[in-house]
Amino acid sequence: MDVDRTDRAAVGRYGEDLAAQMLVAAGWVVVDRNWRGTRGEIDIVALEGRELVVVEVKTRTGLGYGHPAEAVTPVKLARLRRLAGEWLAGRVVETLAERPLSVRIDVVAVLLVRDEPARLEHLVGVV
Repeated sequence: MDVDRTDRAAVGRYGEDLAAQMLVAAGWVVVDRNWRGTRGEIDIVALEGRELVVVEVKTRTGLGYGHPAEAVTPVKLARLRRLAGEWLAGRVVETLAERPLSVRIDVVAVLLVRDEPARLEHLVGVV
């Protein structure tokens, strides 16, 4: 891992890059990254076929504060639902050739433990 583990922003960016690479390798199309709405940010907006997926990426360098996915609270999920609607209202016509058939929220948990390969866990449809 070529990232300063003490720099939280760098660790987060690295985890988001790994998550985006994983999704693209699985055949997804990433249509937006780090999109800022009026009340927060969406890490990744992607298409899996005709399904629009808002992806929250949580990266940790250890389990001292719990599993990365545990940081995605009900309050965070509610915010992501609102942000997904805001993104759709403002961007879908410009960005997508066809309207998505459905929308869901996924979480990618990234664990970066020293001297081990990164571990990514993809949680599908968390709400």
